[in-house]
Amino acid sequence: MGPDAHRWRTFPAERTLVVAARTVTSTVRVLEVLPALLRDDPRVSVVFAHDPTSAFADGVGELLRESGCRVMPWDQLAFISPDLILTASENVDIPDGDCPVLVLPHGVGFQKRVPDARGPHDRLSGLVPDALLESGRAWLAVSHPDQERQLLAAHPKTAGRTLLLGDPCYDELLAARARRNAYRRALGVEEGRRLVVISSTWGPTSLLGRHPDLPVRLLGALPHDAYRVAAVVHPNVWSAHGSWQIRALQASALDAGLLLMPPVHAWRPALVAADLVIGDHGSVTLYGAALGHPVLLGAFGADAVPETAAHDLAAAAPRLDPGTDLAAQVENAVRDHSPERYAHITGRAFADSGRALTRLRTAVYELLELPEPGSAPPPDLLLPVPEPAAEPVTSWLVVTEVGEEPAGPVVSVRRYPAEARAYAHGGPEAEEDSPDSSPYRFAHLACSDGERDRRLLESASVIERADRAGSVAEALAWIRDTLARLPGSLLAACAVARGGHLVGLRDGQVVEAAVTGPAPSPGLAAAVVHARLRQGLPPGEALLTLRIAGVRDEDVVLRPRPAPPRLS
Repeated sequence: MGPDAHRWRTFPAERTLVVAARTVTSTVRVLEVLPALLRDDPRVSVVFAHDPTSAFADGVGELLRESGCRVMPWDQLAFISPDLILTASENVDIPDGDCPVLVLPHGVGFQKRVPDARGPHDRLSGLVPDALLESGRAWLAVSHPDQERQLLAAHPKTAGRTLLLGDPCYDELLAARARRNAYRRALGVEEGRRLVVISSTWGPTSLLGRHPDLPVRLLGALPHDAYRVAAVVHPNVWSAHGSWQIRALQASALDAGLLLMPPVHAWRPALVAADLVIGDHGSVTLYGAALGHPVLLGAFGADAVPETAAHDLAAAAPRLDPGTDLAAQVENAVRDHSPERYAHITGRAFADSGRALTRLRTAVYELLELPEPGSAPPPDLLLPVPEPAAEPVTSWLVVTEVGEEPAGPVVSVRRYPAEARAYAHGGPEAEEDSPDSSPYRFAHLACSDGERDRRLLESASVIERADRAGSVAEALAWIRDTLARLPGSLLAACAVARGGHLVGLRDGQVVEAAVTGPAPSPGLAAAVVHARLRQGLPPGEALLTLRIAGVRDEDVVLRPRPAPPRLS
């Protein structure tokens, strides 16, 4: 950039577009759409200017560098003459000049009031300062005609300064539904499991601002083999508090298997993959409702703007009561939902879906005063498959119940992450000791041999091997060594390379468990043997049904096998 920049360029640029980057949220929104708008066009030179004055500026510089962007110092922007400034941050201090400024929303519309960095009051999120409106340079992108009417009623100076373009993010989410199963597999949501997405905006009235322990309490309430839980946390929370603080506050939830989605890009495939959204007045909750997902509102701040789609959602969606049975509320919300439940609300936020990128490209070239390229419209790219975002769970509180059905004995197994179960409403001990409890309902602690908490490991009744053994002989040796090393354990279970599991008892007996269907973890096979022992039955040959978390039945065949030879 500068008066002699043309001397150093390789590409014959006719126009200069400056992206004003201020926060991670707003920068990501521009980065998601810009490549499709300007692909294959050497006439436009794109430079990024980083405004470092925001309270949420942390992470912007790293994001731009990782994206390969050419960044110029912010103070240099006042001395150049760009042809268009593009931003998704309405609070950028645009220097004087005559070039147009196109402001994209970094969420859904203008649905929230936020603190004003310029004074002690709050302001409407997405609305640029009066001076920029009065200059005639500002153009505000909207996704629905209702937003134009809302802006005009709240701020008459926006008259004639809006562009109805649609919402590129929502269009991407709609298109990505074709890859929903791929996203679910990448996130570890196997068939028969549900994915609950917790979505929190930023600020004290947000979901995590009100209930920071909700993720771990939810993980403790939902059976591990039937549910996965992901958290989508607003990038402003990451910027203001840092990833270390967030991970420290959610340490038990992370140990219990929480999928903490990275703040850039990854929330979108997680939302497409969801079976339920627990949210607040943030945009992600509204996107989830628009995708047809069930919604529970765990918080809803007074900073939401009345008569917007997000505010109307608050009146229609059921509220989550964090003080009562979370599992029952989740199950009821999924069971009672219909995909069209919120269509009359979300239809007021998104107009003419599927054309946002095409309209945005046309607007950008008109503002640049360049003919739009004759190439094909911007590609409709599907969202990439996310990287796994959780560590494996290594300890469980296991509840088993033995019953008789016409087809034979059934052992029902529900596992809950031990790190989270203490936070849940009730607990397996309460289930076992309840007056209404079955006489054959039992609870025990099980750990993987990868568990790092020594107290849990030494207290566990059942130990399972985290990795697959190479042979039966290796599995038998592992069982012998594990039971010798951990004298508090009663059973040790290990998968073997040829299929099936070996479960070793402290008295030297070994049981082979063959399970149909997708190979479960050794801990599930061990839970069946443990339940039979607690029932007072010997671990002999038996044919049973293993009912996993109430959602899947598998046949189990138990056979005794010779004990491993003891070393002298």
